Amino acid sequence: MLYVSRDAAGKVIALSENASDGIGESLPASHPDLLDFLFRDTGGERVSSRFLASDLAFIRVVEDLVAVLIEKRVIAFTDLPPAAQDKLLDRRSLRSYLSDVSGVFEDGEGKII
Repeated sequence: MLYVSRDAAGKVIALSENASDGIGESLPASHPDLLDFLFRDTGGERVSSRFLASDLAFIRVVEDLVAVLIEKRVIAFTDLPPAAQDKLLDRRSLRSYLSDVSGVFEDGEGKII
């Protein structure tokens, strides 16, 4: 259990492993109020959406890295675990599909309709 202190509005403002003055309410680590406190930036906004955007961008980096390693024959596609192979093939298929249909939504000047 973790111990928290709240402000007048009920938001968690402090966290401790031990109970102490002003930090006496115990919450499980998965409690939404505790997660909100942990993922709130200094401006009070949640940073989880920034983490998600960063993860999504990094996935593309990893995909490209794996493709380069395979292309340069540093690793073989079959060296990867079957689950990883399946995920890479799915992503490659999706990317191919999206690149094929992307022109459908453009006008003649390259602007997206």
